[in-house]
Amino acid sequence: MDLQELDNLLSETRENAEKAIAEADTVDALRSAEGRITKGPLADALKNIKSFDAKERGAAGQAINKAKNEVKQLFAKAQETLKQADLEGERRKSANFDPTLPPPLTRRGSLHPVTIVQREIERLFRGLGFAVVGGPEMETEFYNFEALNIPAMHPARDSQDTFWLTNGWLLRTHTSPCQIRAMQRFGPPIRVIAPGRCFRYEALDASHENTFFQLEGLLIDKDISIAHLIAYMKLLLRQVFRRDVKVRLRPGFFPFVEPGFELDMSCAICDGAGCATCKRSGWVEILPCGMVHPNVLRYGGIDPHEYTGFAFGLGLTRLAMMKFGVADIRILNSGDLRGIVHADRLRGERIA
Repeated sequence: MDLQELDNLLSETRENAEKAIAEADTVDALRSAEGRITKGPLADALKNIKSFDAKERGAAGQAINKAKNEVKQLFAKAQETLKQADLEGERRKSANFDPTLPPPLTRRGSLHPVTIVQREIERLFRGLGFAVVGGPEMETEFYNFEALNIPAMHPARDSQDTFWLTNGWLLRTHTSPCQIRAMQRFGPPIRVIAPGRCFRYEALDASHENTFFQLEGLLIDKDISIAHLIAYMKLLLRQVFRRDVKVRLRPGFFPFVEPGFELDMSCAICDGAGCATCKRSGWVEILPCGMVHPNVLRYGGIDPHEYTGFAFGLGLTRLAMMKFGVADIRILNSGDLRGIVHADRLRGERIA
């Protein structure tokens, strides 16, 4: 190699350095490119210095060192420019940062099956002019029993399997106390639903839990009849299941309604054939309902001679079981998603 060839090599090396600097967008990328060039062509040129004539070796060495220093300066300048740009970007972010703004929303997990059903029903009834109300889970004996036409020593109290507390109160056995609270608060006409958690001290099986969810519904106005009740119940089930559901209405006794009914639906787990969930009957109790008893209206401060109404206590937990194919009610409180067997197959709804 002679001096002319060396000059061409060094010129090409500088061009490659400038090209690498233009393409690099981070300090690490610049350092990597600098190492490839200074430890590549320039290092090779220094190793081959002995191939020059003795008279040309001094000039060749000086040219190589000069090129090496120029390349290092180019990369050092480029690194400083990138560092300044990064610092300026951080300053702009800091200047635009508002510590009073809420943090970015991070979506995690998914909704519980009972919550999905509850929100669907809430949307339906809000569209029908109903208000969504609530009530305390720790209730008084008056609201949970007496105001609902269940006085002391009434046999219906025995069937409630109540959790009594040491302060004389109780864990509500149903969401029906919300009826009385709504009547006392709003007065007629009333359209409310009250979803919530309930508690009963009873044996656990595939269709019974000691902690479950209900949704109470109440409509009071003039000239309300059983026909209104049946129409609303059919609309409710059609909305939840997105299809007409096979139901049956049979007489039922509840102290707070007269007349009272049990509205059952065909078991969605076995399609009415009979299974552990429906106790081999093919039917599942979903909607105890009826016309509000005159005594309950009086406890709520409403004249039963002027107003009538209907009430229903929907089992949200059982309805979620039927909607999503959950064969055992205990799974819904366990956190074990393996038991939700038909969730994706029934309607393609992802709930886990």
